[in-house]
This record gives sequence, structure tokens and C-alpha cells, in this order.
Amino acid sequence: MNNHQPAVELNAVRKAFHNTTVFKGVNLSIPKGSITGISGPNGAGKSMLLRIICGLVQPSEGQVSVFGQQVGVDVDFPARTGALIDMPGFVPNWSGFKNLHMLAEINGRVDKLRIAEVLSIVGLDENNHQAVSTYSIGMQKRLGIAQAILEEPELLLLDEPTDSIDQDGWKGIYEYLIALKDNGTAILLTSNKLDEINILCDQAYLLKDKKLTPVPIQ
Repeated sequence: MNNHQPAVELNAVRKAFHNTTVFKGVNLSIPKGSITGISGPNGAGKSMLLRIICGLVQPSEGQVSVFGQQVGVDVDFPARTGALIDMPGFVPNWSGFKNLHMLAEINGRVDKLRIAEVLSIVGLDENNHQAVSTYSIGMQKRLGIAQAILEEPELLLLDEPTDSIDQDGWKGIYEYLIALKDNGTAILLTSNKLDEINILCDQAYLLKDKKLTPVPIQ
């Protein structure tokens, strides 16, 4: 793998539904070992942009490449990618640990120790047998982050990762994301918390009025 090659490249990406354009002319390069933040008003298309990078939605125009492979042409869902965009479909009457264990068995890449580790990172207790259906919104978001980082991805896509999580919970997540970046992971997150973007991000953009525009880090 070429270490100088960006993890993600978007070239002239446009997304439209019928006669409504969500965004157009989006160009974005995300280096390995960096954190990129995107802010913008609700409905601007931030989540849609993450879905396009994952291959969950096809762009109307333009190209998306992840680790040198064109999404939708060379690969459907890019390898080595973890994502929290829509809340995962956890089994509601199972515990968080049991849900992650089920996901881990799909690829067989992680063991129970890793599951316990990621639960601890996001502030959840591996020994809590509470059903996910009874989790608070903040606990569900924490579990969603845990599934996204479970297999130690090289690209991590997070849609408003600390929304509904209390301030004490942010700190451990911030520390872990920075550690991931320092180990070479490329991270793209959406957030309307300016402090969060200023603390975490190496580069930042505003998605507004159908355009993605770079903005300075404070």
C-alpha cells in the first residue's frame, strides 16, 4: 500500500434526487494519519457524503476512491473501513457485549478481549447484561462507536460521534481518536460542535448551500 496515497479522494462528486441537488462539485482528500471534520446545517448532506464514501449510496456524478480503489467500480464497500452513520441494527434484547460478539464472529478478526477493550474505551461495562433496547440514546451512541472501531479500521467514518454523549464521555473518545490518528488511521467525522472540530481535526470543511468549503481550524 502506497503510504503517500490519500486514504480517501473525492473528485467532482455530485448527488441529486430527481430534480433536487444535495451537493455538487465536492472535492476532498483525506490523508492517512489525520482527522478531517465536516460541519454544516441539518439537511446539508453530511451523512449522505459519508454514505457515498462507504458505497452505501452511489454518487450522481464524480468519483470516490478509498485506498486507491474506486468505490462502486473496484469495490462495493471499502475494506479496512469502520463506520457509524446510521445507528446499527443491534439485537434489542441482547446486551452490548453479546451484540458486539455476534458482529465479531462474522469476520473472526477479534476476540472477547478486544470487545471488552472497545466497550471500556467508549465508557460501557462489558459485564452489564442490560438489553440494548433499554439503553439511553447516549449509551446507544457509545455502542455504535464501539462497533465502528471494533476491527481497528484504517479508515473511520463517524457521523456526529459524541452527539447525546455527556462531556465526561467525550474525553475518552477524543483520546482514543487521537491515538488512532497517531497510528495512521484516517478519520472523517461530522460535527456541529466547533470545539470538537478545533480539538480533534487537522483540516475542516463546511458543507452548506450544496458546496463543500474548507474552513480554518481555530
